[in-house]
Amino acid sequence: MIRTMNRIIEAVRGIPRWLPAVNLTALARWFTALALLTIATFASAASWDDDSHYVSVGPRSGYYIVRPGSRLSHQLGVEAAPTSDTADPFRHGYGADALAFHFNHAGVLSAPPAYIVQATPNEFYTSRLGSLIPGRATSRDVEAIFGRPQNIERRSDGVVTYYAIQVYNPFEDLGGRR
Repeated sequence: MIRTMNRIIEAVRGIPRWLPAVNLTALARWFTALALLTIATFASAASWDDDSHYVSVGPRSGYYIVRPGSRLSHQLGVEAAPTSDTADPFRHGYGADALAFHFNHAGVLSAPPAYIVQATPNEFYTSRLGSLIPGRATSRDVEAIFGRPQNIERRSDGVVTYYAIQVYNPFEDLGGRR
């Protein structure tokens, strides 16, 4: 054991002192810079795709176009929307967008509706959303246009109802081939 220790000490004495320190320091700095650059690139890439916004249809009506998981979806509180991604390999291009309506306890639309969409909004739904006026439209008006909601989320200030919209993206359908 003492012989082994002496051999290790002799081997360490034979290496110039400046070589390992410079290489390790430079390597650590390079690795840190690369890691920070990679994290910054991927963190900012998510915000580039977010084009959530409000669409004004008139002086009292409008709706939100919201991307799933966006900052606006968190602000509006519509994270529970029944959406599914068309890029999911198990769904072969089929997915779901959603409509969200926030009603007060009296059943009156208390905020502009939200269209949670992954690709381009469907004009059929946007034209109907634009006809609903917050403060006037009721849950019965919404049900007359869109039918019964798929999900209902109860909150302290009222309810949020969700409608799932089935969508198909043929570019995401790989047909079992890779």
